[in-house]
Amino acid sequence: MAHNQFELLGQRRFLPYFVTQSLGAFNDNVYRQAIIGLLIYLGISLEERTLYTNLAPALFILPYFLFSGLAGQIAEKLEKSRLVRITTMMEIVIMSVAGVGFLINSMTLLLVALFCTGLQSTLFGPVKYSILPSVLKPEELTGGNGLVEMGTSMSILLGMIFGGMIFAVAGSYGPQAAATAIVVLAITGNLVSRAIPRVEASAPDLKINWNPFPESLKALRLTRRTPAVRNAVLGVSWFWFVGTVLTAQLPTYAVTHLGGSVGDGTLYLFCFVLFSVGTGVGSLLCEKLSRRTVEIGLVPLGAFGMTAFCVDLYFARPGLALSTGLDAAGFIASEGSWRIMADLTLIGLFAGLYIVPLFALVQSRTPKGELSRVIAGLNIQNAFFIVLAAMVGIAVQRYLGWSIPQVILALGIANALVALLIFTLVPEFFLRFLAWIYVSVFYRVSVTGVEEHVPDEGPALLVCNHVSYMDPLVISAAVPRPIRFVMYYKIFRIPGMNWVFRAHRAIPIAGAREDPAVMDAAFAEVKAALDAGELVCIFPEGALTKDGEIAKFKSGVERILEQTPVPVVPMALTGLWDSMWSHRDSRLGRLRVPRRLRAAVGLVAEAPMPGESADAASLEARVRQLRGDRP
Repeated sequence: MAHNQFELLGQRRFLPYFVTQSLGAFNDNVYRQAIIGLLIYLGISLEERTLYTNLAPALFILPYFLFSGLAGQIAEKLEKSRLVRITTMMEIVIMSVAGVGFLINSMTLLLVALFCTGLQSTLFGPVKYSILPSVLKPEELTGGNGLVEMGTSMSILLGMIFGGMIFAVAGSYGPQAAATAIVVLAITGNLVSRAIPRVEASAPDLKINWNPFPESLKALRLTRRTPAVRNAVLGVSWFWFVGTVLTAQLPTYAVTHLGGSVGDGTLYLFCFVLFSVGTGVGSLLCEKLSRRTVEIGLVPLGAFGMTAFCVDLYFARPGLALSTGLDAAGFIASEGSWRIMADLTLIGLFAGLYIVPLFALVQSRTPKGELSRVIAGLNIQNAFFIVLAAMVGIAVQRYLGWSIPQVILALGIANALVALLIFTLVPEFFLRFLAWIYVSVFYRVSVTGVEEHVPDEGPALLVCNHVSYMDPLVISAAVPRPIRFVMYYKIFRIPGMNWVFRAHRAIPIAGAREDPAVMDAAFAEVKAALDAGELVCIFPEGALTKDGEIAKFKSGVERILEQTPVPVVPMALTGLWDSMWSHRDSRLGRLRVPRRLRAAVGLVAEAPMPGESADAASLEARVRQLRGDRP
């Protein structure tokens, strides 16, 4: 197991896959930029060049609409490393055809190959993301996705640079250099893919429907099966909308508003570097900020950060450039450049914080037997949002007369509105954000044994001492899987707070003398959750400790295990007795501000006990031993 995301780069289960997908993204962009270089080399008119550059993205993205439904099924049915090798072998054939196109200067052949490249990417897309939950543990999922997004972002950037340089450096040998480069890269990708370990098919008995259109609709329906996944998919597609609108404006923005030279793309490329590097850094930060869990609380932070710096980019340069004919160095030395550079970098950084948890959420909450098809549905929706973004960007400038800074301002405002819509439909995103902020500001959480002892999949009962009202937040922040908490029904029903507990799918429980019906319903709900393979956490003391000591465990835990004998993970919280949320002081005393920020808090977990042999007394003894002398 990797203890941080960078250790994954030294492990065979991840590194060959990571290099393969990075080479694929790199080669795609080398190829597309080399086509533009060939157009310039052949002296094709600006009008024809514009036609080709507008046609190329449409040809590349068309297969996503046509064949994603089929691609999702194939990715479910085939052993995954084999499918990766098949797609990289396709890349060799396609790039060989493209190489011939470069050698004979045939734009028709190059555009046919570009369509086939889009088809190959369509087939690779579902396995690219569905393979991760099969090779990574839940606590590695955010870090692994962060590396993939960073690798993709940097590969696109470096591919654009390398592809754009081929004809500039090779001169009259440009066609030969371009043909050689793309074929060699494709062969390299295939050779590396052969080192990917075997990953079993997620649905080997699936019967493939070769009619892609009904399967595409089915894939889209699968993305809407649960509210959290549905809105995560919407959030990912919105990310592509924002990215498409923003990056489409950068070439003209660099000339008209930043002062770049017409025909010299170095300043545009510099702006794209800032955005791409920011996205890569933001993606890598996710694991650290999330404490190795799937922390969807980062999504609102990323969304509002993107909005803030899009708006600030408008105010940083709302009008035309102050000077013209600048290269990257000249722009850096000009007045106000550092603010613009910071805005572009931070838009990318917060975009990374936004996108990585969304992918991790889709992967962690979708059944493995459906994940490839859900990713296929996601790709169809992404393609629609990319096309829509291109049309909207053109329409608002051509028909409404908006300037590029006004487009960026509107994009920032629209991003805030879409984020509010998503967080309203699924409050879990914003509630997790508030919880993440609170735990990050007020506590330094030390976690021991959770990654080793909480099962990566399947049902388990978590049993913990109950010190403060913040206990569920601390436990949720430390455990990489979603948890169903059992809580006292009167707290569950508090006006104004009930919707919070419902959003977190808490299970209300009452004592037998208080409300037998509520108690029976709670045990039935716990059984259903465990039967569905979920984690359930209970506090067997039945109430917050009144003296800092662990009270006697009640027999409710035994009733749960009698009806569903699942593994039981003993856990102990320490350091929360001094919290303002404990019962240490009187009610008035609890209104005090916290004694200090970043208080040291601990969560310790031990190896699971068999549900068939665990009882309240033995679990209480284990939790007491784990907690030790510190309340």
